[in-house]
Amino acid sequence: MPLALWALAIGAFGIGTTEFVVTGVLPGIADEFGVPISVAGNVATVYAMGVFIGAPLTTAIGTRVERKRMLAALMVLFVVGNLITSVAPTFGVVLVGRVITSLTHGAFFGIGAVVAADLVAPNKRASAIAFMFTGLTIANVVGVPAATLLGQSASWRATYGVITLLGVIGLIGILALVPRGSTPKGARIRPELAAFTNPQVLLAMAMTVLGFGGVFVSITYIAPMMVEVAGFAESSVTWPLMLFGLGMVVGNSLGGRLADRALMPMLYTALAALAVVLLAFTWGAHSTIASAVLVFLVGAFGFATVPPLQKRVMDKAAEAPTLASAMNIGFFNLGNAIGAWLGGFVIAQGFGLTAPNWAGAVLPAGALLLAVLSAVLDRRDAARRVAVATAATSTDELASAGAAGAPRSHGAP
Repeated sequence: MPLALWALAIGAFGIGTTEFVVTGVLPGIADEFGVPISVAGNVATVYAMGVFIGAPLTTAIGTRVERKRMLAALMVLFVVGNLITSVAPTFGVVLVGRVITSLTHGAFFGIGAVVAADLVAPNKRASAIAFMFTGLTIANVVGVPAATLLGQSASWRATYGVITLLGVIGLIGILALVPRGSTPKGARIRPELAAFTNPQVLLAMAMTVLGFGGVFVSITYIAPMMVEVAGFAESSVTWPLMLFGLGMVVGNSLGGRLADRALMPMLYTALAALAVVLLAFTWGAHSTIASAVLVFLVGAFGFATVPPLQKRVMDKAAEAPTLASAMNIGFFNLGNAIGAWLGGFVIAQGFGLTAPNWAGAVLPAGALLLAVLSAVLDRRDAARRVAVATAATSTDELASAGAAGAPRSHGAP
């Protein structure tokens, strides 16, 4: 893989760490500012909503900016947002810092995916996208546990200070390693928006919401599930979370490689397996060993869907992929928010702490149906193109035959 992909992966590592570490430092934030934990949870909420809303806005602003320069500008925004968070004098300023940071997320992954795909041969594009996302997955195995430990031993401010330094490293890597591209000429927002009139683009984004949303129906409530149902000690909950992160790394890597060979079959397999694993988790959560294995598989099959879904959106919006790519990252986060809400809803209805597992299985099953529908539309469009081409060929042949058989005019003697 080109060295430029390492720069993108480092940026992704920082973004993944700042997104997920909030679960580990939330108590410290609540204690320092004297707010209830439910109020402190807005630190995560405003970030997720900032990603969803900010992805298309930030990308639209950057439609006239050369992609390397835009990626560098986004990392500057990331550094500023985390720096504000780390030195915030009030809880309100913490939220402001989180919103600023969130504006980086969707556009960075959306534009970065386009840049990553352009750096390699066409048959390696899904793998290149997966390589960039490896930074995000490794963040859950290494970055989040390490940053949480730092927050517990020092302070949550130190955590965001170190994340700020990660952003600086990512910025230097982008400036040094990512090649410059051509500067877009004129505003391209109309063709970018036109991609959203394509049913296939909308279907791919719906698959993103349902497929990845199913993961977060379950994983959002993994800590109480592991302690109260699986029998883990509270001090040992980090192990299932690390297994989930490790599964993400494995699934992301395999998903990218297999999607380069056969994208839709890979997507069918990952979505079907994710639905089955989540359903099995409903009963497997009662066993310490089974739950550990299933947590790993949820991470693996859940993130195996990311490279093929991201590449499918880019393929179907091939004329103007940047906004669609960034928007799809926003839809991953929308799926996270919907999943967290659905898991809380079924628990509140009295179905128990394992209910998010079977509720989560419904979403990737729905995504699988949409994938089949999308493939049917692909076949229909392909058949239509063949029919049009055949008709055009037949017309040309008839015209040629008619010309050959027409009597020649010899003129008057």
